[in-house]
Amino acid sequence: MSSPRTSPPSSAPTALVTGASSGIGEETARRLRAAGFEVYAAARRVERMAGLEADGIHVHRMDVTDEESMSAGVQRILDEQGRIDVLVNNAGYGSYGAVEDVPIDEARRQFEVNLFGLARLVQLVLPTMREQRSGRIVNISSIGAVYYEPFGAWYHATKFALDGFSDSLRVELAPFGVQVVLVHPAGVVTEWNTIARESLVERSAGGVYAASARNAARVMASVDNPRASSGPDVVAKKIVKAATARRPHSRYAVGKGARTIMTSRRVLPDRAMDAVLSRMYLRD
Repeated sequence: MSSPRTSPPSSAPTALVTGASSGIGEETARRLRAAGFEVYAAARRVERMAGLEADGIHVHRMDVTDEESMSAGVQRILDEQGRIDVLVNNAGYGSYGAVEDVPIDEARRQFEVNLFGLARLVQLVLPTMREQRSGRIVNISSIGAVYYEPFGAWYHATKFALDGFSDSLRVELAPFGVQVVLVHPAGVVTEWNTIARESLVERSAGGVYAASARNAARVMASVDNPRASSGPDVVAKKIVKAATARRPHSRYAVGKGARTIMTSRRVLPDRAMDAVLSRMYLRD
């Protein structure tokens, strides 16, 4: 882990990226560094960020369900840089399984990581951003905030909630010069998909949903490749655009299939969408 800065703060803008130990977060940290930011990469698995540290990126052990680690991370940035210009809320995970099979404690944890931890970081950086009269919060949502899947109810619920949270926050902060942007990735080749489908099969094994859960996991696995999904670099490029554009859009969809999914959700009535998803996921 980086030692505290002893030299004067850099004049470069400062960014904090959560969930930076792999995938989208790691690539975003690198691209923001290349774009001229002083970057702080945060994750629970700090040992996996040695490569980022070697490239001049500050690393910090942070768990977005732990108040002390979040407060310490934000305070470290303020002590070392005196400002925070961009917060990229990327930390999150997908826990899948039939609603009947997923313990409520796991559902709560999904909200703690994907929504409440993110919201607490927003609270921690906002006093500084308001005082600066500038700042940008980039919340990494999902194309899963636009559509839905069987066995993903809790994950989709967190992303639907994140979109509503971000839309309200955007209007709330506009008078202070703080901008809020949503990024909606479609399928991305990272460990997210593996974790989601493994949790699905494990939680719904041996019960009435087992056969459909196995089929749904096969569908998820079939798109977890470069032919059907984008690499994390594609999403990271869009995040950097969202973080640096003079007048950013309120939301960006990115990745293979993103436009198709958004269009189909707009034009298909719920009954037709339900039928499509049932044919895809529920047959054995």
